[in-house]
Amino acid sequence: MQEGAASLSPKLRRAQDGAFDKPGLGWLGLVTLEWLPMSSDPFAQKDLGESVLVSETRLGRLQMAARGQGWSFLADEPRLVGGLGSGPDPYDLLSSALGACTAMTLRLYADHKGWPLERVQVGVLHHRASLEARDLFERTISLEGQLDDDQRQRLLEIADKCPVHRTLDRGSDIRTVLSPLPEAPLQPASGSAHMRDMQEAGT
Repeated sequence: MQEGAASLSPKLRRAQDGAFDKPGLGWLGLVTLEWLPMSSDPFAQKDLGESVLVSETRLGRLQMAARGQGWSFLADEPRLVGGLGSGPDPYDLLSSALGACTAMTLRLYADHKGWPLERVQVGVLHHRASLEARDLFERTISLEGQLDDDQRQRLLEIADKCPVHRTLDRGSDIRTVLSPLPEAPLQPASGSAHMRDMQEAGT
């Protein structure tokens, strides 16, 4: 039994000890965050604003709980590399962010134009030859609906303007500090910056 398991509920202990051995279950949320012991987490009942908090769950070596304003999920690594396979790995999250942002931006633009876009699907494959190599995200967009060639071409152009595409394409500055957990939200809620940037992309 792993460290900290004695304090877990029987339901959570069963999930920790055996559920992730079942094949084919993927990221179906076998351990949901409401099962996790949060009493020692000073952010458990706090308003995070637009900030994201990622914490170790102490289940396995690499499982992390990510929390934000009104949502939560698990991040992990596959069992083959020492994880529990309970959630996407960080590169999967980057690919998912690009795919989701692309689809959302296209949906907002098509709705604004009144175009008959029935459904968007975005596939993303991430490559990097080494830690120092430049990343490549291969993105495949499927547009369902009675769209003409000009509309499809315009949506392809709008995809390159989605906020996450621009973030990844131009690079970012990251500022890191060591500090105790703050008592106040890391950033006050001020609406969705992502929604603002998607709307700007379509102008």
